[in-house]
Amino acid sequence: MSDGDLERFVRAQEGVHDQALAELRDGRKRSHWMWFVFPQLAGLGRSATAQHYAIDGLDEARAYLAHPLLGPRLVEAARVAATAPARSADDLFGGIDAMKARSSMTLFAHAAEDAAPFRAVLDRWFHGTEDPLTVRLLDVGG
Repeated sequence: MSDGDLERFVRAQEGVHDQALAELRDGRKRSHWMWFVFPQLAGLGRSATAQHYAIDGLDEARAYLAHPLLGPRLVEAARVAATAPARSADDLFGGIDAMKARSSMTLFAHAAEDAAPFRAVLDRWFHGTEDPLTVRLLDVGG
């Protein structure tokens, strides 16, 4: 996996990442950045945008985490999300995007050497429960 394959995320996050963090810190997502800030596993999203930003599998997820810009940004966004001042995942992300957040955190919890930031989001907002469809698509059991 080359860094060039991940450039779609770098380009998409340009000028948006700070806004995403600000919204999470405020406890409410208000704009459209979910696909490329908390990407999901391929096979989940149906829209063209979701498919464009879908992560192919554990190898691409690990490459994303190892990327010098994307990895630290994802960890930071997860840490902010885990401590956001909201009452529920639906309040923080909105209903549809809460499902996307859960699937993204499940994917990266399985891909990361240090899953703690992603598990913290799952623990805080989803009672520690992984997204079952993501787990099934990863074929990791559980």
